[in-house]
Amino acid sequence: MSSRRRLLLAAIFAALGGGSAAAIATPFLCDDRRNGDKVPAFLRGVAPFPHGQILALDLAVARTMAAEAVRDAHRTVAAVDGGPVSVWLALGAGLLREPVVRPRHLKLMPSFLGDLQDPELSHGDLLVQITGTSAHQVAKNTQDLLGALPQFRVRWRVHGVRPENREEHGRGLARNPFGFTEGYGNPADYDSMAGRALVRPDQGEPTWAVGGSYQVVRIIKFADELWRQDSPREQERIIGRGRDGRWLDGTPNSERLDFAPDPHGRITPLDSHVRRAAPDRRHPPPLVRRSYNYDRGDGDRGLIFSCFQRDLAAGFEAVQKRLQGEAMAKYILTVGGGYFFVPPPGDVWLNVLFPV
Repeated sequence: MSSRRRLLLAAIFAALGGGSAAAIATPFLCDDRRNGDKVPAFLRGVAPFPHGQILALDLAVARTMAAEAVRDAHRTVAAVDGGPVSVWLALGAGLLREPVVRPRHLKLMPSFLGDLQDPELSHGDLLVQITGTSAHQVAKNTQDLLGALPQFRVRWRVHGVRPENREEHGRGLARNPFGFTEGYGNPADYDSMAGRALVRPDQGEPTWAVGGSYQVVRIIKFADELWRQDSPREQERIIGRGRDGRWLDGTPNSERLDFAPDPHGRITPLDSHVRRAAPDRRHPPPLVRRSYNYDRGDGDRGLIFSCFQRDLAAGFEAVQKRLQGEAMAKYILTVGGGYFFVPPPGDVWLNVLFPV
């Protein structure tokens, strides 16, 4: 780890009331990162657990009882998290009504060009995500958790899986519903991943938010029948990569491709997904993707896109604006999701936002 990165992580956790620089930095270097005391649940492991449930909850009690409800949720999540499951909660904009303490970019997720958001699949006061090694374990933990939180009602929920979930060249990869491998844009080392995802002390965010992360969830329906009408070669040109991740000019999937020698898009089309998302692959977007596939039956299947970043405007929103007009747009439809903020480890934020 570079001295600059070590100082940054030390500053983040010092703001959380942590210890010395050496003691703070150590968990980010440990081999078993799923069990590191300071590693946020949503960043444990190079590849996340293969099964997940995402629950968006709304308060089912009066707003005057919000503090007690959120504190109960925090305690319940902390009790479940660990071992074969990773569990975390994230705060929705509706739960934080005081702009003085709200993270700067936290708001209701807007509808971008081409979205058709279903209100019943969007937003929420609280997001709880449960990931684990087996679907059975995740389902059991989900039911136990919901039973312990009568102060909340489910606004929406969706189950996801990561087919062919694996680590390759230090990155967590999986197959999306169209059969293409995703995850190559993620960092290949943990401290870089934390550097992209965790809020820094110098960002102008409320002090309590330092070490937390903005989570974006997008429920994206895929048009399978329309997609299958295109040839495999055309599908690869729409994505901008081969199914195995190899670049269209033959460059290995583990390398950062330079698009400069192909200014007119003869090899990799200018409107391909990967080229619109990151025109300069040597400087990928400052976010960490951790997505899952979903299948709700009756042809409703697609991607639970999920990403974490320290700066929502520079991360997801900058990518989303570049993607407008991409060739893939006619094959996908965002129908739900939301913006949330994952608080930093510990309970300092509880005392600030929800004092007893």
